[in-house]
Order: sequence, then structure tokens, then C-alpha cells
Amino acid sequence: MKFFIDTAEVEEIKNAVEFGIIDGVTTNPSLIAKSGRKFEDVINEIVKIVDGPISGEIKATTTNCDDIIKEAEEISKINKNMVVKIPMTPDGIKAINVLSKKNIKTNVTLIFTATQALIAAKAGATYVSPFIGRLDDISTRGMELIEEIATIFRNYDFKTEIIAASIRNPLHVVDCAMLGADIATIPYKVLMQLMSHPLTDIGIEKFKKDYLNSNK
Repeated sequence: MKFFIDTAEVEEIKNAVEFGIIDGVTTNPSLIAKSGRKFEDVINEIVKIVDGPISGEIKATTTNCDDIIKEAEEISKINKNMVVKIPMTPDGIKAINVLSKKNIKTNVTLIFTATQALIAAKAGATYVSPFIGRLDDISTRGMELIEEIATIFRNYDFKTEIIAASIRNPLHVVDCAMLGADIATIPYKVLMQLMSHPLTDIGIEKFKKDYLNSNK
């Protein structure tokens, strides 16, 4: 499983990259807004830090197919690793069909059903991003969606990769890995939680105490 970090905070990305486990980055308008910086400035810094897929989303106000294509082409020119993040809409699917023929990589976001993922894959999307945490928030099992999409993609040998998104906790990552998601895009806080366990902390303290006592 590949790990992407889901953030627009450059310092978080720098810290995460030092672990040697980050394969790419996803951002969205909300994350960019939280950073308090311009889209272009954030993306231009990120591409210098991570040599892997970088998802940059079209503006929320860009909804017409022709406008989506135009903006996607501009985003793709920023760097060879750019992936254009496009919401799951009829116009978005039309644009993805055109962009795939131009070899522009796309990530279809806000996926909440297996049929949406299937349509996006058939249109030529490079990635689909099912939002598991948001489904869990409304008492719907997000993991069932991951399982359905993974099964469908295997059945028909789609090359589209599954990015498990809206991850809330380490168990989401484990479940997605077991179900066959290609990628988990993980907030920095959850990434740090993946490496932590209270018994590890207790064990380290015991080893430290035993070492100090034996060297008195």
C-alpha cells in the first residue's frame, strides 16, 4: 500500500517525508484555505519536497466541462507529478474522458458509491477517492465501499487506483490495507498515530529504567 499525506501544510509534509514512507500528497480547497496561502505557492513548494503524485484540485467554482478541462491543463503544467483532482459530477466525468486522452492524470474526488467509482474508472480516471470517514459520520460503513470498489476493479482489471480518503484513525488504514485499497491518503495527525502505541511507550520507559539501574 502506498501512503499519501493529506495536507497543505508544508512543514507537515517535510516532517513526514523524513520517515521515508510518503509516496505522494493530496490537497483540497479546504486544506489550502486552512494554510492561509495561495494555491500556486503551496503547490510549487510541495513539488520540490515530494517526488510523487501531487493532487491539486480545481477551484470549487469551476463546474463547466470546458472550464474544468482548461483549468486542469493549467494545473498539469505546474509539474510532471501533478494530478488534477476533479469532483464527481457529470461535467467532471466528461472532462476526465477528454483529459485521459491527453495523458493528463486525474483523481476523482468525493466518491461515495461504487457506481460513481465505476463510472470514473470507465471515463479514464487515474485515481478514485472514496471518502470513508464521511460515510462513517452518517452511520454508513465506509469500508464496505472500499471492498465493493476493490472487487469491481479486480473483476474487470481496471488500472484506476483506489485512494482511501477521509481517513480518521489508524484502524481505517489497517482495514483499507486488508481490503486492497492501493493508497491511503492520511492526515499528519493520523500518520503519527500509526507509529504510536501506549505499550511501546511503557516498554521504552522500562528498558530505560532497567538500563539506568544496571549501570549505577
